[in-house]
Amino acid sequence: HLLIDGNRFKKYQDLPHTTVVKGDGKYLSIAAASILAKTYRDDYMNELHKEYPFYDWNSNKGYPTKKHRAAIREHGTTPYHRMTFNLLGTDPQLEIPF
Repeated sequence: HLLIDGNRFKKYQDLPHTTVVKGDGKYLSIAAASILAKTYRDDYMNELHKEYPFYDWNSNKGYPTKKHRAAIREHGTTPYHRMTFNLLGTDPQLEIPF
């Protein structure tokens, strides 16, 4: 049985699961998985930074900071950008060059 942090999880086949809002504060297994995932993500972003240094991924870890947004405006996005994020904020003047 899977414990899933949060309340959004696409059911995968017939795996039994329970979603738990703020699960990392309620279950040690979720907290441990969260730490492992964050550590992996940070290492991965550091590797991507070597290939795309202008996005500043070694410090922003992919979050749309001011510097990161400026780099997106100047260089466009990469296959590694999560297009589900609001990368450039709410300013309708900003466009992403693909």
